[in-house]
Amino acid sequence: MNGWKAKFSTSVGKKLMMAVTGLCFCGFLAGHLLGNLTIYGSGELFNSYAEHVQALGVILRVIEAGLICLALVHIGTGLLLYFQNLMARPVRYQVDKRAGGRTLGSATMPYTGFLLLCFVLFHLLQFTFVDKTGTSIYEIVSTAFQSPFYIALYVAAVVIAGVHVSHGFWSAFQSFGLNHPKYTPLIKGAGLILAIVVAIGFGSLPLYMSLTV
Repeated sequence: MNGWKAKFSTSVGKKLMMAVTGLCFCGFLAGHLLGNLTIYGSGELFNSYAEHVQALGVILRVIEAGLICLALVHIGTGLLLYFQNLMARPVRYQVDKRAGGRTLGSATMPYTGFLLLCFVLFHLLQFTFVDKTGTSIYEIVSTAFQSPFYIALYVAAVVIAGVHVSHGFWSAFQSFGLNHPKYTPLIKGAGLILAIVVAIGFGSLPLYMSLTV
């Protein structure tokens, strides 16, 4: 136990925890997107999907608890790494931050992560912890997306999610030591594709509902 504790107390260990939890959230995003795409079928199909998810009962509660634990580890570890980096460089070097292969995703990871946390909390309050008595989740969603403010907010949020994923995906594999001139471009490409799918997939839903409902 002490060996594992010592391992994960290092910067390398923390990055491994970030990698594992980050990839888990990538998988969750992909699954959540597939479920949400049922909106393109019909309101009934989307409601049926939501009802089947709720019918999981105890299994759903376990999954939710697991996601909360993953979030706490991911956020907590990310904060530790962020402040460790700040303390390691109390005086910032006067260099071009775009040098050394820096990307928009890598340069903004802490900030996009914070914005995503705020959005997730807002999303849960708006759609998950809302009173559904006498209405359906499709009606709640369709009503929300008649507001230009909500549409703009959700599109902006999923673009931010795409930026976060674009770097986080390949960075996770780098933390596992899978950094090779032959494979890294493929992993980066896969991360970029995933980021685009997340941004366009989720971002298209409020636009579609605002035009068809």
